[in-house]
Amino acid sequence: MDITLLKTFLEVAATGSFVSASERLYVTQSAVSLRIQRLEDVLGKPMFTRSKAGAELTNAGREFERYALSMIRVWEEARQQVAIPEGFTRSLTIGAQYSLWPRLGFRWIDGLRADMPDLNIRAELGMPDRLTRFLIEGIMHVGLLYMPQLRPGLVAEEVLEEELVLVASWPDPTMDLDDRYVFVDWGPEFVSAHALALPDLTNPGLTFALGALAAEFIVNRQAAGYLPARYVKRYLDAGQLHLVPDAPRFPYPVWAVWREDLDPAIRSVAAQVLAQVAGAAEADGEAVIAQLRDISEDHAVDVMGKTIDP
Repeated sequence: MDITLLKTFLEVAATGSFVSASERLYVTQSAVSLRIQRLEDVLGKPMFTRSKAGAELTNAGREFERYALSMIRVWEEARQQVAIPEGFTRSLTIGAQYSLWPRLGFRWIDGLRADMPDLNIRAELGMPDRLTRFLIEGIMHVGLLYMPQLRPGLVAEEVLEEELVLVASWPDPTMDLDDRYVFVDWGPEFVSAHALALPDLTNPGLTFALGALAAEFIVNRQAAGYLPARYVKRYLDAGQLHLVPDAPRFPYPVWAVWREDLDPAIRSVAAQVLAQVAGAAEADGEAVIAQLRDISEDHAVDVMGKTIDP
């Protein structure tokens, strides 16, 4: 069985669309259609019911889905086991979104290497859709994500309660940001909460769907935007970014998504190490939140003093 056909089948099943599957797989829609047709020819039954609304699994397709997942998992296990270099006996592949590698993912790897020197580790980077697909297919064993997509065979556990804070690249910023505000799209929940709390900043004319990558833009220009508290601590310590007093904060928890079939011994140690690393990362975030509270209180005192000054 061609693994490419199985992966394409699972992507169409997950998205319910040949178009969406082609975008995620970086191939044309006609290539996706051809692969599904080849699979259906081999199996002798249609896997999907096509319509203008998309593609829905047939009864045969739903039955085949669990076998497709099993075949891909076995293939990935075999591929990874064969690739383990000499001197190592076990393997673990970790994935994370960009902003979750500094001070979290990298330190997790440090702890794993110290506690399990025989563990071969591979690191992956990607957006949530890509990481979720890797988890489903067995390419990854665990992923760090902000907004997990639960699928059969995966389990999510909250790692830490991240908070998004408003920062600017010039000293002593205020909520009067003029045209220097950059809207960083952290997902639908953030968009809704932001629209309620800061309606005047909802459509600033510049939007980034780049997560923490937007920090580089904000730091190198006279700009402001919402970024994770833990992530910006190093920029604050270096004087490259500054907290905006009185700005609302938005919760944005970090999750670990595990494959249920991961070796229990590896998962146990990996979870313990991650909890330790997350504790240190959470301390960084709490330090930033405490700093924001202090400058907001100072700002309120200054404003009150100016108000009553004759």
